[in-house]
Amino acid sequence: MIEVSGFRKVYRETVAVEKLDFNVQPGQIMGLVGPNGAGKTTTLRTIAGIIPPTDGTVGVAGHDIVKDAIAAKSSLAYVPDDPKLFDQLTVWEHLEFVSAAYRVADWREPGEALLARFDLTEKRNTLAQELSRGMRQKVAICCAYLHSPKVILFDEPHTGLDPRGIRTMRDSVMERAEAGASVVVSSHLLVLVEDMCTDLLILHKGQCLFFGPIGEARAAFDAADTDLSLEEVFFQATEGQAAAAAETVE
Repeated sequence: MIEVSGFRKVYRETVAVEKLDFNVQPGQIMGLVGPNGAGKTTTLRTIAGIIPPTDGTVGVAGHDIVKDAIAAKSSLAYVPDDPKLFDQLTVWEHLEFVSAAYRVADWREPGEALLARFDLTEKRNTLAQELSRGMRQKVAICCAYLHSPKVILFDEPHTGLDPRGIRTMRDSVMERAEAGASVVVSSHLLVLVEDMCTDLLILHKGQCLFFGPIGEARAAFDAADTDLSLEEVFFQATEGQAAAAAETVE
């Protein structure tokens, strides 16, 4: 559902991502992790069609994100780390806008269900500018789900959410994957990544240190200890020999 091949992104003289290859199949939830500046947001924004790749190809649901942008974007949803809502629209009007943009028929009942799921029913007529950070995040997630995208991209989706909101968000992601969506979650909350992701991509200075099933990441960096937490794997990957090798190549 997501096919990334030879992806490279350069900003002037800065290489943000270097020759990245990975794919995400229907039903998979891929955790995208790495230190600040690793290239995670650049990768997500490129898949979403917001910025173009310098080199390589990015496919979404069988469509090239550059050559067939409208078809690709109609199949995906992207929730950035700081969603920009329309301040003068209410919560319900955001859903109405999204339904029109994606031509979603019979959207009202699913919309009501999404608001109830994310504890937003009482806020349906509240302007976005009057919402808390966490509630704005929930509105963005509801908008992302409304057109039942085949590909869903999350950049730090837990930011601003309370414990109940984090659980609801996690459960909803797993349900979407079970229904056949391909999901990418970029987060620094490694415990939550470990809890819900099936696959893992570790980036360091724009280079891939690991890509594969999350259960294989431990063996990739310490075959002698299969009980390492994802946090321990992360530090071994980004501060150990693999990171040093990547920097040498760079």
